[in-house]
Amino acid sequence: MSFQLVIAEKPSVARSIAAVIGATEKQTGYWQGGGYLVSWCIGHLVSFAEAGQYDEKYCKWKYEDLPILPQPWQFIVPDEKKQQFEVLRALLNRPDVDSVTAATDAGREGELIFRFVYQMAGCTKPVKRLWVSSMEDAAIREGFANLRPDSDYDALYQSALCRAKADWLVGINATRLFSVLYHKTLTVGRVQTPTLKMLVDRDAKILRFQKEKYYTVGIHSGSLKADSGCIADAETANSLKEKCTSAVAVCTSVKREKKTEQPPKLYDLTTLQREANRLFGFTAKQTLDYAQQLYEKKLLTYPRTDSQYLTEDMGQTAQHLVSDLLGLLPFAQGLGLTPEVGRILNSKKVSDHHAIIPTSEFVKQGFTGLAESESKLMNLVCSKLLCAVAAPHEYETVTAVFSCAGNEFTAKGKTVLVPGWKEIDQRFRSNLKADTEEEVLNTLPELAEGQSFSVTANVSEHFTSPPKAYTEDTLLSAMERAGAEDMPEDAERKGLGTPATRAAILEKLVQMGFVQRKGKQLVPTKDGINLAVVLPESLTSPVLTAEWENRLTEIAKGNADADEFMAEIEAQVRQLVKTYSCISADKQNLFQSERVIIGKCPRCSENVYEGKKNFYCGNRSCQFVMWKNDRFFEQRKKAFTPKIAAALLKNGKAKVKGLYSEKTGKTYDATVLLADTGGKYVNYRVERKE
Repeated sequence: MSFQLVIAEKPSVARSIAAVIGATEKQTGYWQGGGYLVSWCIGHLVSFAEAGQYDEKYCKWKYEDLPILPQPWQFIVPDEKKQQFEVLRALLNRPDVDSVTAATDAGREGELIFRFVYQMAGCTKPVKRLWVSSMEDAAIREGFANLRPDSDYDALYQSALCRAKADWLVGINATRLFSVLYHKTLTVGRVQTPTLKMLVDRDAKILRFQKEKYYTVGIHSGSLKADSGCIADAETANSLKEKCTSAVAVCTSVKREKKTEQPPKLYDLTTLQREANRLFGFTAKQTLDYAQQLYEKKLLTYPRTDSQYLTEDMGQTAQHLVSDLLGLLPFAQGLGLTPEVGRILNSKKVSDHHAIIPTSEFVKQGFTGLAESESKLMNLVCSKLLCAVAAPHEYETVTAVFSCAGNEFTAKGKTVLVPGWKEIDQRFRSNLKADTEEEVLNTLPELAEGQSFSVTANVSEHFTSPPKAYTEDTLLSAMERAGAEDMPEDAERKGLGTPATRAAILEKLVQMGFVQRKGKQLVPTKDGINLAVVLPESLTSPVLTAEWENRLTEIAKGNADADEFMAEIEAQVRQLVKTYSCISADKQNLFQSERVIIGKCPRCSENVYEGKKNFYCGNRSCQFVMWKNDRFFEQRKKAFTPKIAAALLKNGKAKVKGLYSEKTGKTYDATVLLADTGGKYVNYRVERKE
């Protein structure tokens, strides 16, 4: 009997596929049955080798060894993943396996993960590709009925390979180059560095901002309120207020405009991450993790998508989903909705995967058994689908201008004519425990030109506002649009990174200590600001990074040459190393931690500083040092604190509480002397017990 081997990206996905195709017999590292063997990777099972594997000299970071340009590229299997790789290698080379199905995630990275394993296992058997946007049983069955030759995805693999190699070349070389120059590990990345620069630029604008005071004068008559424009000084504002008090205001114009606000599009990953951050405070990574869990539970379609439309053959599916959701969602009860499904269908605007929508499996299961975070996200996706197929929101704006004491005052009002999709949105938001802003409608009384009113007046004081610090919501939006104005109109992928990678980039910046979270805000640290300032524009410019992403998309379509792209990247790396061969002495200390002075050295009178393990003299020729793990303090179970060190340096003695006595097993307070500083080691002794 021969078998078809199916390789998924994760164990949970393999389990779902195995259940659908009848491979129900559990083996070590795979499932078997119905003529199938179903196994899995654990994310990236095979990775590029570390630099040190190419040559031992690369284990140390030195300027003279740069650039590192592997020829040929080498690969490794990380130790913690070797067991599963060996399972896959054995399965791929089993004589009774006559064909292989690549069932890793349907996208650029999924293709790379499968190809690396297939190649490293030395397999040459024919491969078919499973391409599905949902883990529902019906979608998996349909996918297996329509398997395509994996050679159809060769260009996608070339794009993924170029992305991975280019990231390795720029990341390894730029990180080592600037770390060696500045004597601190400075991680540089193709997407993370321009993202950091955006945060630093915004921070600089906020710091440079100087608020300015201004005033407005308001006139009132009953429910009618109109405002003057901005007035620079209090004297002018108060003078106008005096003139208007008890004066008559005449309506000089009334302008009415009917406006339409079209329904929102469906979610792609970035818009879902942005809204979940705004409403629930979820980080981009949390949203992606929750969405991935829901996808693996078959309740949500594939989340790593950059499309906001469905394909044109999904009209009926969408129609059924909408009518089922109306009965399922508490906030949609009694809602009169005639869905306009055609608005969300556009095959031309769907790349690898369609927009994120709930599945029919979710309709059957509902919110049963979901964690609160997962329920919030499902509610968000469901409400977006209903909003997207609802009627447009129609309203009328009224702008009335009044003349009073020779000055113009303006009143603005808004009246809703057809609530449309906003009714669903407001129902959903009022149902949430989240940060939501209610829209305040200002309805003006009936007005006509020439109408006059007796008014009272008041002055209010205001200040200009600084730019706002980025939140994950606004930063994701900025990443998506970065460099877009310099890209061709028809560029398919613009901005920094992809929907699937942006969350990890933000997490890495925080992890590396270049960015910190303050509530919902993302703010660069001192090291982050310094790094963005010292790096060249070729590494910090979002335009160049966006251009990379566009070129990779063109390679995936077969419209650009992969070798040409890689040759350009190598040339860029060589030039970078050549340009930054040295830096000035003052810049070399840019990333050094600010040293804390503890006191004066008893040997040479220079400053003594606190280090990680000791208190040391700043004069390099002086050998004075007090070790934090000194036996005197360790035997007495007492931490040698900066406070104790400072007292010893200042007075030669320190009052220390809670010293432990091995003889009595009790603690005591004592005065400790800095007894001897002449030899290699400093000595201490107890002068007297308190």
